[in-house]
Amino acid sequence: MEWKTDYDVIIIWAWSAGYPAGMYCSRYKIKNLIIGWLPGGALGTSHKVENWPGVISAPGGEIMEDFKKHAEESWSEILTEMVTKLEKHNNHFHIVTSSGKELSAKKVILATGNNYRHLWAPWEDDFLGKWVSYCATCDGMFFKNRDIVMVGWWNTAITEALYLADICNKVYIVHRSEKLRAENTWIDKAHKRDNIEFVLNEEVEEITGKMFVEEIKLKSWKSLKADGIFIAIGTIPNVDLVSEMHLDKDAEWCLVVDKRQETSLKWLYAAGDVTTNSNKFRQTIMSAAEWCLTANSIHEDLLMEEH
Repeated sequence: MEWKTDYDVIIIWAWSAGYPAGMYCSRYKIKNLIIGWLPGGALGTSHKVENWPGVISAPGGEIMEDFKKHAEESWSEILTEMVTKLEKHNNHFHIVTSSGKELSAKKVILATGNNYRHLWAPWEDDFLGKWVSYCATCDGMFFKNRDIVMVGWWNTAITEALYLADICNKVYIVHRSEKLRAENTWIDKAHKRDNIEFVLNEEVEEITGKMFVEEIKLKSWKSLKADGIFIAIGTIPNVDLVSEMHLDKDAEWCLVVDKRQETSLKWLYAAGDVTTNSNKFRQTIMSAAEWCLTANSIHEDLLMEEH
């Protein structure tokens, strides 16, 4: 064992949820450690953020750095590594990091979030933050009076296309099949919009442009001139780390938590995009709020254990 320290709480992943959790734990005088590779998550990769209170407009990475500084100023410890193993032994959790460090904690907070499903089209990752987006609520306003492509077939894709149709000049909905899987109500609403065009039986073959997205090439080698592409083909909760703990999950593999953000395993908490709470409204403000609540719940638990 290279290094072992006992903590009241270890927070796994240094994203928009993890840093506020550490900050609030520190304010409660709870000894905590935040473990994460880099400040990131969906917020960290956003080209510009305009829906975080207190900031009119700023790059997501800049806001994440402020989150980190706030946690540091609150005296949270931060370890820039990845967690490779998490186990519970009796009344404490055992954690192993990517460098082989072994740590223990009374309680653990999971801030592991989720991953957007990618198309894996050529240049998709290269244009991330350059008008490839996975969240219309986050980035839609940057495309006012522009032409965009929406890829997807479930309710999320259609409802986001309707939202974008109120902002954008033109919205193309691209789907690889003739039949959409969204509810008929949403599909009917989309068909009634003059600036929404369905492009069915097609797949995105390539995303091209110089500095930013300019053109979407389809499998048929037709092209759509567009200033951006939104991809809404679902998300994957990051639950691999706890896959052997047999925690309660819903049909989408999100962790089921109670109103105190505790999972089905005692003293293991989770909040943000990886959970079932906040109606799965995946926004930074919701994640941060849930993690503050989690810190408060842990504070109450620790007080109960002292008496």
